[in-house]
Amino acid sequence: MTAMLVGPAPYIYVCTRMRVRKSKLIPRDEYLRMLNMGLPEITRFIEETEYKTEIDELGTSFKGMDLIEIGLSWNLAKEYQRILDITPGFLKEFTTAYLRRWDIQNVLTIIRGKMQGMSQGKIKEVLIPAGELDRVFLDRLLTEDTPERIAEALKGQKIYPILARDLPSALADGSLARLENELYKQFYSDLLVDARSGVKGGPQFEEFIKLDIDITNIKSLFRLRGDNLQEEAGDMMIPGATFSVDELQRLNSMENQNEFIDSIKNKIKLRPLLEIIDEFREKQSVRQIEVALIRVQLRQMERMAKIYPFSIHPILSYLEMKKYEVFNLRALARGKESNLESESIKGYLVM
Repeated sequence: MTAMLVGPAPYIYVCTRMRVRKSKLIPRDEYLRMLNMGLPEITRFIEETEYKTEIDELGTSFKGMDLIEIGLSWNLAKEYQRILDITPGFLKEFTTAYLRRWDIQNVLTIIRGKMQGMSQGKIKEVLIPAGELDRVFLDRLLTEDTPERIAEALKGQKIYPILARDLPSALADGSLARLENELYKQFYSDLLVDARSGVKGGPQFEEFIKLDIDITNIKSLFRLRGDNLQEEAGDMMIPGATFSVDELQRLNSMENQNEFIDSIKNKIKLRPLLEIIDEFREKQSVRQIEVALIRVQLRQMERMAKIYPFSIHPILSYLEMKKYEVFNLRALARGKESNLESESIKGYLVM
């Protein structure tokens, strides 16, 4: 294992601040308590937490689910920007690169919204301007009339070449799935290039990216197997980590579940992941498997943050934990709005 990165004061400061921020995240017991609340009570609970400023600011303009959706999105985006503001040197470079994933999500959300005839206001509610494309830029994209014009407005951005190449066929097919896969494959490829560029802290960043790729690919495999889709595996898989694309394609073609599990285990070295993969021999829903894999990923990120306390790991660990806090609160609120049973909602929570 490589030596710990003990940096100068700014690096120590920002990583210490991440520990403080983690201590303010909502604990498991509070989620369990919220499962017994109604939507108004959940709104009041959220207003008493770190989301108070956004809920108060938006409370005169929005109510109910709209207030929660927009308040959570605003808080997450602002929190990510605050972290960038205090993050120094190579840590800021890596953090900025990783947050570009939100640019992909936001652009695809806008294009999908336009394809479905949604209003600008409804699309804007679910955008999270946490990447390089800020709120002002995204607002400009929202004013464009067509997906083609949205793509043209992105000239000069990292995602533009793939958009220009693949958007026409995506629109012809009526599906953005392949375009989305290509954008994320390029995103991870760019991250690996950044990590291997010789910049200080690169090995730690690469360790995180490879874990993220492995978890993403394994989730995709279980999703494909749940849908009985074999031919799409090659298009969906992300190269650069433990498995090659050919290996992932071969895994997806295996009909026997035990053979499939054993083949994954033969390649994986991470003990917590090995243990959780073994549990998937028993019949579980795709959602249960995805949540279990996310939990393992978050625990491993926390472990890496403790091994390298002044590296990129404490920052990325907090970014992911904060993201899933927002996802949990959204799942709770949406579930309550839809009158779902508490046990059903609990299955969507990453705790």
